[in-house]
Amino acid sequence: MEPLLHIDNITKSFGSETVLHNVSFMLQEHEVLSVLGKSGSGKTTLLKILAGLEKEDDGTISLSRKRMNDTPPNKRNIVYLYQEPLLFPHLNVSENIAFGLKIRKQSPDVIKTKVEHMLAEIGLEEHAEKMPHQLSGGQRQRVSFARALIIEPKVLLLDEPFGALDAETRVQMQELFKKLSKKMKLTSIFITHDLKEALTMGDHIGKIELGHFKRYESKQDFYDDVDSGAQQEAAFWKQFN
Repeated sequence: MEPLLHIDNITKSFGSETVLHNVSFMLQEHEVLSVLGKSGSGKTTLLKILAGLEKEDDGTISLSRKRMNDTPPNKRNIVYLYQEPLLFPHLNVSENIAFGLKIRKQSPDVIKTKVEHMLAEIGLEEHAEKMPHQLSGGQRQRVSFARALIIEPKVLLLDEPFGALDAETRVQMQELFKKLSKKMKLTSIFITHDLKEALTMGDHIGKIELGHFKRYESKQDFYDDVDSGAQQEAAFWKQFN
């Protein structure tokens, strides 16, 4: 099957420091790829390059067989979600969600219908008129998701999206993402430094370490690799059972 996203030998340096070394992998349509990586591993730089927010030094990015290296961010149909929701503070929940549709000049009736549907999907129908400062952290992240998903991007990039949330809200957001991912057939790269979250959220697993990327054929292969950290973490939790 032809991959939707094809990353070939992406390299990036800042000054004398090389942060990405010939990163290559493919992403199939409707696949969620979890990428595990510590702080400073190069994972955020990789996502920013894919989104067009950073320029690679070398390598090729292809989406639906089209070279994207010189395509501006707003034309890539790739959406990058940060850890912080970054909502527009002067717009209410509905207006935030509708923003991308208005930019694309869709009709008011279509926008209204799509926003109402998205509010129902994220469970915030009763909060449609609230301003961002009136929402909890989890609610703001839900609005951020809805704003991204409503424009139907080909690829969704998530940079530790639940890292700033408390444990209970984090689980709720993981469940929401998995539900929406399945229902909307999302294609996404989910970055995290949490091994359990990587295994929970992804169909497949990759790991980036000091700018070097490795993709595993299966979750079992990931577990069997002594360098992945999975066996050590399993042993740690086993002592509490």
